[in-house]
Amino acid sequence: MPVGMRRIIFLKMNKLIEKYNIAAPRYTSYPTVPYWDEIKLGQEQWKSIVKQTFMATNSEEGISLYIHLPFCESLCTYCGCNTRITVNHAVETPYLMAVLKEWSLYLELFEATPRIKELHLGGGTPTFFKPENLKHLLEGILSSAVLCKDADLSFEAHPANTTKEHLTVLYDLGFRRLSLGIQDFDEKVQHVINRKQSFEEVKTITENARSIGYTSVNYDLIYGLPLQTPHSVLKTIEMVIQLKPDRIAYYSYAHVPWIKPGQRKYTEADLPQGTVKRMLYELGRDAFENAGYVEIGMDHFALNSDPLCTAMRGKKLHRNFMGYTTQSTKLLIGLGTSSISDAWNGFAQNEKKVEDYYERLAKGELPVFKGHELTREDLILRKHILNLMCKQETSWENPNEQCEGLYQGLERLQEPESDGLINIYPYHLLIKQEGHPFIRNICMAFDARYWSKKAPAETFSKTI
Repeated sequence: MPVGMRRIIFLKMNKLIEKYNIAAPRYTSYPTVPYWDEIKLGQEQWKSIVKQTFMATNSEEGISLYIHLPFCESLCTYCGCNTRITVNHAVETPYLMAVLKEWSLYLELFEATPRIKELHLGGGTPTFFKPENLKHLLEGILSSAVLCKDADLSFEAHPANTTKEHLTVLYDLGFRRLSLGIQDFDEKVQHVINRKQSFEEVKTITENARSIGYTSVNYDLIYGLPLQTPHSVLKTIEMVIQLKPDRIAYYSYAHVPWIKPGQRKYTEADLPQGTVKRMLYELGRDAFENAGYVEIGMDHFALNSDPLCTAMRGKKLHRNFMGYTTQSTKLLIGLGTSSISDAWNGFAQNEKKVEDYYERLAKGELPVFKGHELTREDLILRKHILNLMCKQETSWENPNEQCEGLYQGLERLQEPESDGLINIYPYHLLIKQEGHPFIRNICMAFDARYWSKKAPAETFSKTI
């Protein structure tokens, strides 16, 4: 779509943005965590769900692993992740030993060697850990598994503390993709969010990674941060485009100071909001597309040759707790504090505090503290919400894809259809280009658990 036409559409959207800019889940899962059943999912029940899913899917599609490494040396005030701030690197070894212990408990459930299709190190700051310690952790995991030929191994990195040794050690273990948390290059913004890294640092790491052999470099950027202006955001994007990352995640800042007190360093008066905030996304999208990037799902961009684009065109894009991915596995094991595991028919989340995590493992227990077993309706609605997040459309001609929650959702979507955001056909729903900023709102219409038991609005961030 021509840039001029898009801006005309954006001006017409202002009233819609004001109307639909409400608190809503981000839908990395369904049901979302606040609406999991209140009845605690027991150890044996969770183990049974994992075993069944593993037996059904491991040989054909493999499994995914997410490892949460929570430690950071300083607090980024915008951050909504589960972190532990410390400069004491003596915490590294005990934590990694605990993760290996947790993995060993899962291995006891598997009746065959796990085939790893996807492995991601997240945080926190994975590069807080020394390269030799990361090597010990990963060798301990990979020695008891088989890497699929097309396995996707990736890690998150802080540009200010990632060394060439980090890159080399992880590359030798099979990693080919890294994600650099940049957020913004503007010095005033960096100061208020306490996230400082220079353009030269990012440039050096990017060049080092490519010279070593990494095939994909992703940059994380955030729009809606305190003190951001259209001029400062465009300047950051121009600097990013100079380095030509393969992928760009352009996330909306989630202002939830009642959950993350670090965000109280600034106030809402410092934040671009509503239509002004959305304009920052539109400016970014125009700049990215003019530089050869393609919009992927929600908040993601990739070069046309990137596997994410191929997956999107082939209707094979998938979304899980790690974001958009080309890999679709029904079993994702989350290791480490606060990690969420997904066995398709059930979810389980680990203890959030490091001390509680250690205590559970010392008892020989999987460190899950809550979970949810999906009902038939949950599974149906999960499929439709995933379709909308990944394909911007969904269908339900098959009776097995229909349920009461679907019918109720279609009723709730009459107004968005009147507003020109979607088209509803017999057995099919299509999100129009004008509706892309409101994907979360559209998905929420099908969130039967949200509507049956609404959580307080402050549970979620705004959609825009």
